[in-house]
Amino acid sequence: MDFTQILVNGIVLGALYACIAVGFSLVWGVLNVINMMHGSFIILGGYLTFFAWFHLQIDPVLALPVVAAILYALGFALQYLFINKVVTAPVLTTLTLTFGLDMILYNLMTVFFTATPRRVTMDLGSIEVLGAVMPKDRLLGMALAFVLTGILYLVMRGSRIGRAIVAVRMDRQAAALMGIQVNRIYAITFGIGALMAGAAGAVFAMVFPVTTNLTGTFLGKAFVICVIGGLGSVPGALVGGIALGIIESFAGYLIGPQHAITLGFLIMLVLLVVRPTGLVGVKGYE
Repeated sequence: MDFTQILVNGIVLGALYACIAVGFSLVWGVLNVINMMHGSFIILGGYLTFFAWFHLQIDPVLALPVVAAILYALGFALQYLFINKVVTAPVLTTLTLTFGLDMILYNLMTVFFTATPRRVTMDLGSIEVLGAVMPKDRLLGMALAFVLTGILYLVMRGSRIGRAIVAVRMDRQAAALMGIQVNRIYAITFGIGALMAGAAGAVFAMVFPVTTNLTGTFLGKAFVICVIGGLGSVPGALVGGIALGIIESFAGYLIGPQHAITLGFLIMLVLLVVRPTGLVGVKGYE
């Protein structure tokens, strides 16, 4: 009974983690940019969803696509206006730029929204799943996370823009010779990464409280998931997120929740040594 409950908890948490990390993985894999703003994008999505629900009485599920669109526009603008100018520079340059932009966004959120934890309260009751009792809001969050991740996978595999993104990831120069506007694809990719982060924040706010103090936590988990699953792929983020969720769930039960995060980072370090590509990653994206 305990095993089933822990496993279901881990899968639910892992689905949220996958949704959190997939945008970060995409930007890192395609642009070779470590987006330090990713955690703040997630919190911004959660805050916007909360205020739409609390002040405007908009259902959070209905608010989600609007929040995602706002984050896409913000990500596209930041990439097009600032990051594109240094995107081919060494990683340290883009890392420093996104860190500076993150500090601005983080402090703006703290000033206007404060750091008070906020959560969309959805009293949907509970349901029994394989002998485990789960709140319906968590199951809804898991379902939305899987749907969002699945939509991104279909876009990357079946759409023209998705194929252009993959082409740029594989060979920027060859893609440019084929007529692809590389800078525009970079901006679209960064916008999609911000969109997924905002959508993940909206989903997360339906399940757990969100606060600006969590920006670093989310960014750290995105790093771990990318290393576990593999960089630059949607399946890699999904596998890494589910794996980390299950690991943290069992670790929290066996050795205490205060050590669960530490175990995740230890596994990341081991994988960096023995399998830098991650569980389902591709060589060249270590």
